[in-house]
Amino acid sequence: MLKFYYNGAPNPMKVALMLEELGIDYEPVPLDTRKGDQHRPEYLAINPNAKAPSIVDDGVAVFDSNAILLYLAEKHGKFLPPDDSARSKAQLYSWLMFVASGVGPFFGQSVHFRNAAPEKIPYAINRYTFEARRHAGILDQRLAGNRYMLGDAYTIVDMAVWGWGRMAGYVMGEDHALTLTNLNRLVGEISARPAAGRANALREKHAFKTEMDEEAKRAMFPSMFANVA
Repeated sequence: MLKFYYNGAPNPMKVALMLEELGIDYEPVPLDTRKGDQHRPEYLAINPNAKAPSIVDDGVAVFDSNAILLYLAEKHGKFLPPDDSARSKAQLYSWLMFVASGVGPFFGQSVHFRNAAPEKIPYAINRYTFEARRHAGILDQRLAGNRYMLGDAYTIVDMAVWGWGRMAGYVMGEDHALTLTNLNRLVGEISARPAAGRANALREKHAFKTEMDEEAKRAMFPSMFANVA
């Protein structure tokens, strides 16, 4: 049975949504990153980057949320563009990588410097908030003329966008998030799907640590304690 290493963060929730949409059997394995589970040798053998999520599918390990989405979509032949043309593949890869290399990193850094960094650095807050808003604006513009990211078909790109899109207010400020009407429409539509409800419920199946104490900071933000000068 497929094993799914997860927590309640945006990236694991993309994969939880995909697994629930597929309706396949899987074993959820909680990865409590605030306790340092991601640094255990047995997990590093699966994901050397020490992040969530990862899967192990019939002995095959896959890490990085967007890679997992693509792996599962290709394996099961679902939630891909309806045709196999070069144009459709190009759109799929381009937008999926846009989420992977742009949306996720900039949204994540905005959250970190706005909410978690030990000191408020105006330049960092401004830079990452600006970039998070810019990337969100690109998504919003794309969705102005399309029901879904690739047109009329619900695909893994929409699942990838949903993972972070739900957090827009926390990432870049509620006032700005409210202006992203097209992105909010997509997030709301996906959140209303039964599979999304089941994915969100997965977070309640394990009592993940919530305290951001020194143990959690050392596990999640080791750079706070490193001297690389």
